Amino acid sequence: MGMDILQNCEVTGVRSENGQVTGVDTSRGFIGTKKLGMVVAGHSGQLAEMAGFRLPIEAVALQALVSEPIKPCMDVVVMANTVHGYMSQSDKGEMVIGGGTDGFNNYTQRGSFHHIEETLRALVETFPMISRLKMLRQWGGIVDMTGDRSPLISKTPLGNCFIPGSGWAMAELMAKGEPGPLAEAFNMWRFKEGQFIDESVAAGVAH
Repeated sequence: MGMDILQNCEVTGVRSENGQVTGVDTSRGFIGTKKLGMVVAGHSGQLAEMAGFRLPIEAVALQALVSEPIKPCMDVVVMANTVHGYMSQSDKGEMVIGGGTDGFNNYTQRGSFHHIEETLRALVETFPMISRLKMLRQWGGIVDMTGDRSPLISKTPLGNCFIPGSGWAMAELMAKGEPGPLAEAFNMWRFKEGQFIDESVAAGVAH
């Protein structure tokens, strides 16, 4: 489909000319481009800083864990927003468990015991049977979070540089240079203007 994936290729800088992006410096050399989409998980703020602007986001660690495998018992993802936890079952039978993010900004990719305890307390209240399961492994990953927990699908102060959510709405924004009706409200300037998107239940805040 005309796409190249370059592995082990760290972006070290963003080049621009007359307010328009011209390319990125990487650990494997310069790559010229007429358009740039920032899809870098928990490092959007760092890449934006290279491009000369600041994003209305904060980086936090999102933790998850899996139990020992058990027989199939759940074929959906259960998300309990009132107790702030979610659970599903993998193809291998492990119960995949997670909850909210840490209450402070950080880039650590390790879990914290108090967070696991709080998430499991909430889920045991909902599913008492999981209190007998053993934890198999846990991990943490860095995610970018906005103030209203809804995504950014937006142009940026640097011309032809875009901060994406994902999917068709982002593809349309990058191709046309302007957001379609679905993506328009998710621009990065909504925080400056006080036009927050109050959809915490639908925003995937717990995962």
